[in-house]
Amino acid sequence: MQEASAIYTIRTKYSSLSTKEKKIADFILAHPRESVNPSIEELAERIGISESTMVRFAKKLGYSGYQRFRIALARETIPAELQLFETEVQQGDDVVDVVFRHACATLEETHAKLNRAVIKEAAQLMTGCRSLLLMGLGGSNIVALDAYHKMIRTGLMCQYSGDYHMQLMLASQVGEGDVALLISHTGSGHDTLALAEELKANGCTLIIMTSNPRSPLAKTGDLVITVNAGRSSVVAESFSARIISLVLVDVLYVEILELMGNRGVENLNKMRSVIAKRRI
Repeated sequence: MQEASAIYTIRTKYSSLSTKEKKIADFILAHPRESVNPSIEELAERIGISESTMVRFAKKLGYSGYQRFRIALARETIPAELQLFETEVQQGDDVVDVVFRHACATLEETHAKLNRAVIKEAAQLMTGCRSLLLMGLGGSNIVALDAYHKMIRTGLMCQYSGDYHMQLMLASQVGEGDVALLISHTGSGHDTLALAEELKANGCTLIIMTSNPRSPLAKTGDLVITVNAGRSSVVAESFSARIISLVLVDVLYVEILELMGNRGVENLNKMRSVIAKRRI
């Protein structure tokens, strides 16, 4: 069953809204397309109200949360091709050119804005830790697996699981001296936040990699690595964010090996040697 129009729902329920909620409604009705792309934190600040008011507004309209409202609004205000490609597409554009152009642009943006001091500090924390946990859910779990594939070559004591309950179990066993790299594009998932809370409660140092440095998840981190991906107005699982996150994992990997010096090279050669035995 198709959801009712978000704009229509706002108009029909306008009279039942509070003064602050009407302020949100007025802004969205005046700027429907511009209201989709910002995160809840950014839009709340722009309108001049709290994030909790944004959530109450969405629920009063009948949505389970703000994200559900945002998706409904995007469906009726954002062209289908923009939802698909995460960027403006002109008629006749070549798909290959569009995807590569967008990926290159977001990589260049992250490169230009990357806080190198944060990267170096993250590498130092990971190099000196007792145990390194690599975590993420959904698409971010794929990035976490790639990080595990890289970091285990260094000789660091690494832990990874693709299963959420297993990740919670790992988080329950950490302590001071352990470090977790927790990856999340939006930084707003309930399950990811639960992981972060468990890690922090047990004394683990938490490094967050996210496209939303103002997200609830980012606020839990001891260190935040920002992925400057062009966020889609509707597709939360940005493919450009995944590419950038993978590159940032590579950067951390090289930084760690440099910090480890000869020990890192020796561990890397051990890995290469054992793999070479299995090749023809």
